[in-house]
Amino acid sequence: MADISQKNPSGWTASAGWEAERPSACLVLADGTVITGEGLGAIGKSGGEVCFNTAMTGYQEILTDPSYSGQIITFTFPHIGNVGANDEDIETVNMAQNSGVAGCVLKASVTGASNWRAAARLDEWLKKRGIAGIAGVDTRALTNRIRENGMANAVIVHDPKGDFDFEALKAEAASLPSMDGLDLVPGVTAAQRYDWSQTTWQREGGYGEQEGGDCHIVVIDYGIKRNILRLFADAGCRVTVLPATATAEDVAALEPDGVFLSNGPGDPAATGEYAVPTIRKLIDTGTPTFGICLGHQMLGLALGGKTAKMHQGHHGANHPVKDHTTGKVEIVSMNHGFAVDRDSLPAEVEETHVSLFDGSNAGIRVKDRPIFSVQYHPEASPGPQDSHYLFQRFVESVRAAKKAREEKASA
Repeated sequence: MADISQKNPSGWTASAGWEAERPSACLVLADGTVITGEGLGAIGKSGGEVCFNTAMTGYQEILTDPSYSGQIITFTFPHIGNVGANDEDIETVNMAQNSGVAGCVLKASVTGASNWRAAARLDEWLKKRGIAGIAGVDTRALTNRIRENGMANAVIVHDPKGDFDFEALKAEAASLPSMDGLDLVPGVTAAQRYDWSQTTWQREGGYGEQEGGDCHIVVIDYGIKRNILRLFADAGCRVTVLPATATAEDVAALEPDGVFLSNGPGDPAATGEYAVPTIRKLIDTGTPTFGICLGHQMLGLALGGKTAKMHQGHHGANHPVKDHTTGKVEIVSMNHGFAVDRDSLPAEVEETHVSLFDGSNAGIRVKDRPIFSVQYHPEASPGPQDSHYLFQRFVESVRAAKKAREEKASA
């Protein structure tokens, strides 16, 4: 593995192939490793857990995915920023709010944008959103380090003057709290209830609007992505979003035909302290329920299972997953650092999906109720659309339950 440590900070030896007289950014890991390079984006300092993402496209969606709150993203693809940035490829619901991403690490410097949809250079867009970045890093070596040692905490600093106190930064990185036990949902959830009607983007016309809807989906927002909501609108659903602290009574008051548990950041067990009791009450009603990512993990907890921190997590848009219910393999988008322990699940819960990278759990369902969840992101954005069928599967179960309920009422 390449040496990415800065052994002589006072001499400003160029790090990881980026040659400059004086670096303008650094990434300091909790173990004392110092990586220097070229600063981009916002000037300042932030700390978080360093992970790596293997997607080749969709960096703007990744950087605005609330599930990455509290993390510094290392992009393994070397050329990030070449299609620029715009106001359409943003996944946070509040477009003016940063998703909580703590920073980004790039191999190559950001070039000028070359795409008909580009409205700004990536570095300008990062600065506007308050995200600091570092370029010129040997991202392959950093990725190998994460694979070998796990995801480490770090501090990222962008200072055009290159004025770094490495010893203080090492101490600060070492003192950052572990993601294990951290509830980050309060920083990304909705502040209040709202309705959603926007549909998915089309080349002709951009985003559309869904009017009405034959079924009502109530979403509990733990850090939801826009494309999840758009796919529900595409399916002809009326969508209402509630904050993460919503109670089962809050949900029931809206008379939902189906309930959705969203993605989000942090440790599911920590968020579950207040979310799991609500989910358990919803399970008892038998209302069709669908969960994604953090929603999947907390559904597993509510059903009696356990979750555990992963060594390096799954972050990318090229992950193979097998659907046991169909026997098919799909390529999916993933972003999680925790997983459901399949051996902890009760007998009434069946494993439906499994990761073909490491065999970890990627989906569950309750055998006698229309309640299921997956550990990945079937909405993609970015990533392949192999798993869009899950939204149709859920909406069909919602419509079937609604029809049965109406027939019973009229009998």
